[in-house]
Amino acid sequence: MEPEADIKTTAKGFFCMLCNVNLPNQSSLEQHVLGRKHQTLRTVRSTRKKEEEHSVFVSGLKPDTTQLDLVEYFRQFGAVTDVIMDKDKGVFAIVHFGEEAGVEAVLSCPEHRLKGLKLRVKPREKKEFKLILKNKDNDQNLQRAFERLKPDLCQTASVDAQMQHVMERFQLGDNEKKARGLLVQLLQEVFIEFFPDSQVLPFGSSVNTFGVHSCDLDLFLDLDNTKIFQAHAKPEQTGEGTSDDGRSEDSILSDIDLSSASPTEVLELVAVILRRCVPSVHKVNVVAGARLPVVKFHHRELNLHGDITINNRLAVRNTRFLQLCSGVEVRLRPLVFAIRYWAKQKQLAGNPSGAGSLLNNYALTLLVIFYLQNRQPAVLPTVEQLKAMACEEEECVIEGWNCTFPSQPIAVPTSTNTQNLCSLLAGFFTFYAQFDFAGSVISLREGRVLPVADFLGQSKEEEEEEAMEEEQPAKAHQSGLKLGPFNLLDPFELSHNVAGNLTERSRRSFQRECQEGEKYCRSLQYQRKSTKGKTWGLVRLFCPQGNVPQSKSEAGDLSISIPFKLSALPEELRLRLHTAGDAFRQLWFQRVCFAVEGVFQRVLRCGSAPSATTAEDSAVEMESASTSLNTSTASDLTDSWGEPSPPGAASAGGKRRLSSDSDDASPHGKKPRLGRGAKTASPHWVWTQSHKVWAGRRKVRRELIKDRDARPEGSCVEVESQVTAHILDKEEALKDPVEFKVESQMVGGTESTKALLKFKPNRDNEGLFQDFFHFLEVFLPKMVETLLQTEG
Repeated sequence: MEPEADIKTTAKGFFCMLCNVNLPNQSSLEQHVLGRKHQTLRTVRSTRKKEEEHSVFVSGLKPDTTQLDLVEYFRQFGAVTDVIMDKDKGVFAIVHFGEEAGVEAVLSCPEHRLKGLKLRVKPREKKEFKLILKNKDNDQNLQRAFERLKPDLCQTASVDAQMQHVMERFQLGDNEKKARGLLVQLLQEVFIEFFPDSQVLPFGSSVNTFGVHSCDLDLFLDLDNTKIFQAHAKPEQTGEGTSDDGRSEDSILSDIDLSSASPTEVLELVAVILRRCVPSVHKVNVVAGARLPVVKFHHRELNLHGDITINNRLAVRNTRFLQLCSGVEVRLRPLVFAIRYWAKQKQLAGNPSGAGSLLNNYALTLLVIFYLQNRQPAVLPTVEQLKAMACEEEECVIEGWNCTFPSQPIAVPTSTNTQNLCSLLAGFFTFYAQFDFAGSVISLREGRVLPVADFLGQSKEEEEEEAMEEEQPAKAHQSGLKLGPFNLLDPFELSHNVAGNLTERSRRSFQRECQEGEKYCRSLQYQRKSTKGKTWGLVRLFCPQGNVPQSKSEAGDLSISIPFKLSALPEELRLRLHTAGDAFRQLWFQRVCFAVEGVFQRVLRCGSAPSATTAEDSAVEMESASTSLNTSTASDLTDSWGEPSPPGAASAGGKRRLSSDSDDASPHGKKPRLGRGAKTASPHWVWTQSHKVWAGRRKVRRELIKDRDARPEGSCVEVESQVTAHILDKEEALKDPVEFKVESQMVGGTESTKALLKFKPNRDNEGLFQDFFHFLEVFLPKMVETLLQTEG
């Protein structure tokens, strides 16, 4: 590894001054330097340094000096890429040039005059780049807000009343709604001057009934009618006030063809209009790299942040859907407000930047609606049921997606569910505490979970053919669905995973907090108001993350979990899982078991006892338990590492497939299903280890790869096998080998899909097993993931 200027050697290891983190050893340092956070910060620092070198500081301006004035003056010295003005803190500006030569030309000029003003120009101040740690400030803000809310909640009579209080405390007030409405009206009047027949439509939190104080103002600029207007204006004859091509000389439409312009080009034009024509608007910025490009702005007088997009018509329809749901069910809004506040306090949602791996408020609201769809009886209908309730005039299709539902809540029958808010909130935590997020896709359209295998393995052409056969054009759009640890389908745009930004760590945090919430809601402290003035109800539930001690695992529990991670699966294995249908969990579990055997046998060189049940034996057991896995699916359980023959192969050990009498013939083209009574086979092993393969492993590994590309530990089977071989060759064998048993279990269906490995030492006379197990906790899941990726 090349010397890193940001790394400082300390008594306890290393310290990264750029990322402000401590690193215990060389291996951790190598992984950190190559990691996303460190590389991103280096890129940001390099970009800012370049901006400083290409910028000059300009003062001596007057309040009526505009950005356009500065651009027109300084472009004589070189191409000007941006002008940033701050008239609130002393009249000055920062002018960015495309090349450093522009800066040199400006500074070499002895005097600068603009409209009678003598400008003072100097090099931009060079500032040291520092990582701003917001978490500590955020924690303090959450705690202060909670302390202000806490006394009122403690005095409230019931949990239902507490939830109503939270909603009333944080919802948008009438004055805020009126101010936002006036700003929308102002923007409408401005934009219609430049884009005839255009419409400015608000969507999102400001108007979907779930808005909170200071939430962003999301706007959709509808230019469809403007495009029609422009198309009709083109053939007109040249006349007074028009140019040779028939376009109005004073119209902004003379500068752009909306039918052929890219979204970024149109948004750049929108940004110019905002800067020049809308009072109190500043910090205008075009974000072209977003999933849906937007123009961001800030309104100084209202202290309001806003976004404008030109291609988000579906979001407007989603807003109408949420409005309908809150109108149909009065319990929805207080439930959503309580869960949003809980998620923000636990740092599961509410990322100020809107990015990152946290849940957004829209995703949380959809999770609440899906939960209510699955109550018995249901509190809210599914999207398909709403579609059937709509009349012919309410039919709506946007970008190929059917977005039909009734326009008025009165058209939706009232639910017969009479649960109060207190029990519904407790039920939310129970519902998601053991939910199988990785193995399922949440569908509000159908009101049920769909197996993730249904979304794996199909090519785009196959999906389009299947869609044509079934006369469902929208199904072809699902090919672009981004699968991950948390899969939540948009109600209408079925190719959009609303929670696609979440990582495995985020998913675990959400589920862990749901489990903690479930435990607390079973206590009397949640259900009854304290007669002694102690905290109760929502108060303890809303404590910021870290204030409530986390439960620890039971003492002596020696188990390792290997979660179902789509990112760890190669394309070929995804196809197999798709073919397996409902049996995809068993098939994945079988591959994990083969990988576990590969780690212990091939990588760590453990010896196996003859009394163990191997993954191969269990594959036959699973196959016998199956009632409908066909030959092609069973053959997918091939051992990739040259171990004993897989199930379904020509038997060398007397093993054979179950006779065809027990196999149900599957219709042509249908996916094989595992019988309802089938039980997942769970292999167990008894291993012996005669060397300390965990001791000094990283040092040996560094010596072996010093002339190769650095790779994280556990990312290469060949390297790790060589490390073990080196230890076996150089180190003395243990006088009394460690013998231990490993039992495997597949968990999934009603809770998060994972392979659970339980360890038990059979013989450990030298007391080494705990050290070995501690090493396996990190090493084994990484190696299994590597084997699945490379040899799946």
